Amino acid sequence: MAAHRLPPRIIQGGMGVAISGWGLARAVALRGELGVVSGTILEVVLARRLQLGDEGGHMRRALRSFPFPDIAERIIDTYFVAGGKPSDVPFKNVRTFTVEPDQGLQELTVAANFVEVFLAKEGHDGRVGINYLRKIELPIPWSLYGAMLAGVDYVIVGAGNPKDLPPMINRLARHEPVELSVRVQGLTSADADVAVRFDPAVIHRGRPTAIARPDFLGIVASVDLAAGLAALPEAPDGFVVEAPTAGGHNAPPRGPRVTDDLGQPIYDQRDEVDLAALRDIGLPFWLAGSFGTREGLRRAVAEGAAGIQLGTAFAFSAESGLLPNLKARILEQVVNGGVEVLADWRASPTGFPFRVLQIEQSLSDPKVYEGRRRVCDLGALRAPYKTDSGNIGYRCPAEPLVAYSRVKGGREQNTEGRACLCNGLLATAGLPQYRVKAAYEEPPIVTAGSDFRAVNELMARKPADRPFYTAADVIDYLTQPTSV
Repeated sequence: MAAHRLPPRIIQGGMGVAISGWGLARAVALRGELGVVSGTILEVVLARRLQLGDEGGHMRRALRSFPFPDIAERIIDTYFVAGGKPSDVPFKNVRTFTVEPDQGLQELTVAANFVEVFLAKEGHDGRVGINYLRKIELPIPWSLYGAMLAGVDYVIVGAGNPKDLPPMINRLARHEPVELSVRVQGLTSADADVAVRFDPAVIHRGRPTAIARPDFLGIVASVDLAAGLAALPEAPDGFVVEAPTAGGHNAPPRGPRVTDDLGQPIYDQRDEVDLAALRDIGLPFWLAGSFGTREGLRRAVAEGAAGIQLGTAFAFSAESGLLPNLKARILEQVVNGGVEVLADWRASPTGFPFRVLQIEQSLSDPKVYEGRRRVCDLGALRAPYKTDSGNIGYRCPAEPLVAYSRVKGGREQNTEGRACLCNGLLATAGLPQYRVKAAYEEPPIVTAGSDFRAVNELMARKPADRPFYTAADVIDYLTQPTSV
């Protein structure tokens, strides 16, 4: 942990795809807390923003500051559409990652992560972090390098064991080649290990720029994982400890798989983190999941935490990337006491429980889900597998049934209830793909935590002439004394 500054009290969660965008992270960082951008499929986010005309010129401005201008120019030439593409014209697709991604995808991914962090840090000295999912492993080396080129202060990784990340960050800070082992379904001990490999020289081409090592926080749900990570020769700088009520992907229950009447996983005392044992590890930690209130922050600090991570309240603030009309509909539900979030064990192709907010005209609506044609054209959640010929293929249980089960040999029961999170989350952030044959836009899917107390209070406190509260309002709500 960097010694020259106290750790932040509040970490703004790195939510969804482009929900925790650069604008939200910047607003939080300007108030002295840790603003976090989501690092999920930023290569697609950048390409689509450029095709929409790059309102405000922010993407191109950031690309002009990318240290390798030839790469930046190629990206602008490939994707920028002056005035924006027509609404009934599909986005140009970005190639999907494999264990050997092509040069153009490598460059786009590095540049996209640079852009998001650069914009979040632009014009101030506040701290900015980036959040990745360990489950989306193929792009990680290129994504990290791009964020580090922009001076990211913190890297936060969950949805899997992040033990490989601290040594990778250390090597990338020295522009050294890195590799990341990849889990391939169907491999045996007789098969060679599979990894993605990245040499920063393919980007800097002998012209490396000075970059600093960011602090690394591992997202954990147990003391066992935290202690194991802390014992590594290259250990994390701290932890975010997520309770099951946190939004997005959750760790599965540690006990037997038991569900309630709605099909939600049931957690018990085995899933409660022993905070005394966590304190004994000796690294700073932040608590997440139902700690996002003023009282929750005080309780966390009293338990020895450096502070809290909070997502849900920031997700519905004015600066978040959530579509304004969708945000307004959800906030109306919150105010009227009708918001419902279900932990869906089937929705995510990763197999992790995924919290889905229930709202009409989204993938939580059975009619919308059933009416969507299955397609997998983004592939962020595809899993590598060993084919009958011994090669590596890629499949996702949310892709078309015939492709998944008959062509690629996946178990058909794995496809039941799966949602395309890649397309759904992009739609939630206002970047939906248009399907020409069916003449419709991809529907959104909204994820959130289960605790809306802070959102309720913030909506009650905001001026009547403003539709949304701001990120600064969230921080004031959390830090002001109760009497204020």
